[in-house]
Amino acid sequence: MGLMGEMQRTGVAKLPLHYGKAPKWLVVRMRKLAKEIVTIIINEYGTGEFLKRLSDPFWFQALGCVLGYDWHSSGVTTVVTGVLKQAVIPEEHGVAVCGGKGKISRQTPTEIGLVGEKFGFSDNRIGSLQYASKMSAKVDNTAIQAGYQLYHHAFFVDENGRWTVIQQGMCPQDRTARRYHWLSENVKNFVVEPHNAIVGDARREIALDMTAKESEGCRKASVDLACEPPKKLMRLIMSIRPAYQKSLEEWLPKTAQTQWADYPIDVLSMPAHINWKALQEVYEFKPRNYEELLGFKGVGAATVRGLALIAELIYGEKPSWKDPVKYSFAYGGKDGVPFPVDRKAMDESIQILKRAVEDAKLGDKEKLNALKRLRIFIPPTRQ
Repeated sequence: MGLMGEMQRTGVAKLPLHYGKAPKWLVVRMRKLAKEIVTIIINEYGTGEFLKRLSDPFWFQALGCVLGYDWHSSGVTTVVTGVLKQAVIPEEHGVAVCGGKGKISRQTPTEIGLVGEKFGFSDNRIGSLQYASKMSAKVDNTAIQAGYQLYHHAFFVDENGRWTVIQQGMCPQDRTARRYHWLSENVKNFVVEPHNAIVGDARREIALDMTAKESEGCRKASVDLACEPPKKLMRLIMSIRPAYQKSLEEWLPKTAQTQWADYPIDVLSMPAHINWKALQEVYEFKPRNYEELLGFKGVGAATVRGLALIAELIYGEKPSWKDPVKYSFAYGGKDGVPFPVDRKAMDESIQILKRAVEDAKLGDKEKLNALKRLRIFIPPTRQ
């Protein structure tokens, strides 16, 4: 349809943390409606378009709203993906949903393997899908550091091997969540701006983003540093780390220090503990690029941050300290702040959901309620 090219964006949405479970009666109704909507969309537009829609945060929020869940809550991520996992049948829809919340997320590789066999994928194809799942999680847990730890990972894959990832992290300090959307056809490189969208409630004034294009020099320097003997790295760290632990706030403008003080998240300081055993193994392995370095087992947030800080403070290769969240539909965008909503793209997305609900084999009351919820979600037309 060509529409998704207009809709690729990063963004901010209201995703306050909510605890507890959705009531069973609601989940049952959501599952019934979700199956109807998914069936109609796939029959009408195909599995590829369905995956594209899931990778668009606005459409995903609208879907949650139509299904009857509190659209501005972080719970929409876990509940809607959980409902889709139950409603989407691989043999019927040509799409499978793997992973989920907490412990279930760790079963994703196994589930991808089972689904791959069901779809008749080769071992190589299954391995590449498992790698995509692993790297998308590693990037959002490690390469982007804004205080969020992933606790939910959902991997959608169709019978042609196309995939979408919807995963979410939480920050207990300020009780906010952040959701990450990935779409396979838009991932040219796992470590260079691979996301379709990043949405969340809080925008950090300072955040380490090793996936930014501006971080290219720092990525290359980090790989070079990782190929140096660990003892040399240790000397470099000691040369820039004071006798007592300081954070990078000392090098930041006073305004940034004040703004960051509200979020006591340890992403700016030189890590006190780095996995030297893993770095020794990396040194022996000699990664060829940043993706290989990041994907290496044992290379976590502390190692990534430590290498980035050495690259900046000693070699002048500065990473991006700008939070990749850029766009807000939480505030409607109707006043043009931070910039206007692409209303044409949004309207077309809403129409797909509207037609799906209207065509669904549901009672009139259920259809009416779903359409009412969808109308509530749509921002008023700007006067």
